[in-house]
Amino acid sequence: MDPSVASVRSISRQFHPKWPRLGFGSGAIAIPSSSFRYRGSSVSFRRRCKPLFLRAEGKFLSPWDEEPYEILAGGRKSYLDEQDVATFVDPPKELIPLDPESYNPAAYLWKKIGDIPEDRRHRLLSSLMPRHIPRVWELAGTRYQDAKLAKQSASSFLTMDDNSITLEYWKCRTSKGPLSFSWLNDFRTAIFHGKDKGTYGRILLARAIPSVAAKFCGPLYFTVRQVTDVMPTEQPCDLSYEFGNGLLVLHELPEGFPKPEKHPWPFNDHLVIYIRHVGPGVLVGQAWQEGRDLEQVPKKFCGLEASRLR
Repeated sequence: MDPSVASVRSISRQFHPKWPRLGFGSGAIAIPSSSFRYRGSSVSFRRRCKPLFLRAEGKFLSPWDEEPYEILAGGRKSYLDEQDVATFVDPPKELIPLDPESYNPAAYLWKKIGDIPEDRRHRLLSSLMPRHIPRVWELAGTRYQDAKLAKQSASSFLTMDDNSITLEYWKCRTSKGPLSFSWLNDFRTAIFHGKDKGTYGRILLARAIPSVAAKFCGPLYFTVRQVTDVMPTEQPCDLSYEFGNGLLVLHELPEGFPKPEKHPWPFNDHLVIYIRHVGPGVLVGQAWQEGRDLEQVPKKFCGLEASRLR
């Protein structure tokens, strides 16, 4: 693992009461009240418990019954569920399991993501850095070692059993490929089913995108297909987003969506995003330029992570 992944910040964190549980495989460690600080790769814990308080109707409410979180600078809440996932993806050396062969990392990651309430799950991307995306791809790859887990999907919508044109939106972040523009590295995708029973999608760039760039990029439609492996590497995967030339023949589009147009570079150079299911409402992918010419050697473009928006 790249040692640069470790944080170099020192942050004093105040926690909502409840011991943090650091679980790996079937085991879990309960850590008592002490202090919690990150400095480089060292970890300590600070916990502050507040007493029970009396509600107006005369009933006691224990803060231990609430979701555990910490208050960051600026007042934003950071929940321990999301931190569990971030720590598992990028663990300090003290927390790395002694025997990685004793459990399935993808199964653990799937469970921890499932523990995050659906209305907060889209915030998981803010807990992970772009450089963590290759690690998430690697962890998700162990999912195929478990036949039961390999059949699970991050979204029932992506099983393509439904023929409705209902939309599903995903918040996406890239690992910052060759086109390092902020409005290209953070975006949304909309997935929908066509009347021809096919599944399609469209990249929705940030609203802050320059108007000239928006005109250049176009609507960026792609076709969603079920595949079993990444063509350039033969690694297992679940889906592919194939951009082609962009001139899809769609007889009906979701309301407000523009007509498909020819893709600009690099989307027109047979760009394909290969997708793995990571957990409920979470995907990870690799984007490849496979090239229109048969002699062209496929080139990895960037990594991508996505979480479903409600």
